[in-house]
Amino acid sequence: MLLEALGSALLGLALALAAGRRLPRRLPTPRLVVPTGVAGALFGAFVTHSALGPGHALATLGGALVLAVALLSLLLRPTRGGARRLSPNAQ
Repeated sequence: MLLEALGSALLGLALALAAGRRLPRRLPTPRLVVPTGVAGALFGAFVTHSALGPGHALATLGGALVLAVALLSLLLRPTRGGARRLSPNAQ
């Protein structure tokens, strides 16, 4: 369990740093992105480990990855330029 928690925290940290490097203009400050990635991964590992029980390390890390990505996606801001609205009468 301890190695799963450490592995999921490192996975969340790596994912948050990669997202911050890849999408710096669409994410808020790294002071918010990094803890969100780590906390999401730890919570995902906790939920997956609670559901599956011990002995499923890869599945636990997979659950950590899924929840970390989901929480980091909530921090994304829309791109500049805005979305184009399509009206029924647009030509």
